[in-house]
Amino acid sequence: MKANAQAASTIVVQKFGGTSLGTPEQRMLAARRVREARDAGLRTVVITSAMGRAPSPYATDSLIALAHAAPSGANRDLLLACGEIIAAGVFAEILESLGIDARALTGGQAGIITDKQHGEANILRVDPRLVVDLLDRGVTPVIAGFQGITDDGVITTIGRGGSDLTAVAMAGALGNARLEIFTDVDGIMSADPRRVDGAHTVAKLSFAEVSELADLGANVMQDRAAELARDRRIPFAVRSLAGGAGSTIGDDASTDTSRPVTGLATIAGLCFVHIVPEAAVMPGGWEQQVFRTIYESRISLDCINVNNAGIFFVVADDEHQRVHELLAVLPVAVRTRRDCAKVSIVGAAMRGTPGVMFRVVEALSKANVPIVHSTDSNITISVLVPGTQAGAAESALHAYFHL
Repeated sequence: MKANAQAASTIVVQKFGGTSLGTPEQRMLAARRVREARDAGLRTVVITSAMGRAPSPYATDSLIALAHAAPSGANRDLLLACGEIIAAGVFAEILESLGIDARALTGGQAGIITDKQHGEANILRVDPRLVVDLLDRGVTPVIAGFQGITDDGVITTIGRGGSDLTAVAMAGALGNARLEIFTDVDGIMSADPRRVDGAHTVAKLSFAEVSELADLGANVMQDRAAELARDRRIPFAVRSLAGGAGSTIGDDASTDTSRPVTGLATIAGLCFVHIVPEAAVMPGGWEQQVFRTIYESRISLDCINVNNAGIFFVVADDEHQRVHELLAVLPVAVRTRRDCAKVSIVGAAMRGTPGVMFRVVEALSKANVPIVHSTDSNITISVLVPGTQAGAAESALHAYFHL
């Protein structure tokens, strides 16, 4: 169900992350953001994450530690859902103390209906009738993020960072509601500021750019949330809780080919795998055997390339030994290089712009960073580099492309 467009035009969905709710002072600042929106004539829907980070008692990792050996399932999801429920109840009472009528809701009460895939449940639909009813009565719904409910009433969780997904899904269900995601940084950064000097806020990005950055390891938002916003064309803003500055994300993308790169992201802890047949000449089909064996073991592959020189791909470093063991029964040689990092540049203006790969190679060559492997798509180029030189690669690319 969707709210009608006229009503939804006055609604803003505000999501507050765990670090934005970690202390009494931060929670009060978040409450003031809600009051500012209401004073501007907007009706507010709040999505809360669990408060703080471990060792805070109600943080998700703290709850996981209470039953660290528990497998994914209904019991574990019920436990983990408590963090966001506590946050919703606490935050609703803070709003009440400021004279704002508020009602805390679980994800299920708010109409977030999911499948039964515990730990990584998929949202099947959102029925916002209770949320709309509260808004119509002047009450601010405060919804526990990261969770939903199955059709038969079992609580589920929707993946780490799932409060982002709750916020995007709810904004979509409410029609053309505005969406604001509040964090402890000034919006989406051109690179991780803890790793790259000069990293700064990118004022405007496209859906595709944010989805790619999230998928490639940038601490932007949950990758599934970014994908949903892209697929449903739900514009949003990522803003600093403290200063209000931030980034806007929508359909528009930069077409400035002189600056084709918007941002970069890095994933560490990877292993590069090169597979060749043991015999100089082998009948066809060995490639299929390799991929079938790995697929049946549910090992995730990345940066895949197949050519006359063999099969190339990347796996998580901790899958290194399993790959060797699985392929030992096949007539192939397995060569690996551990402790690699994938550094990716992303930019919508990269599409159709000649010479970007040359500039990547030139930048890394000048920084004496070897390229182990590379892959690309329309708006992304990823290079695999030695893990010890990932920082140098990030800095070189950030400076070279004038980010």
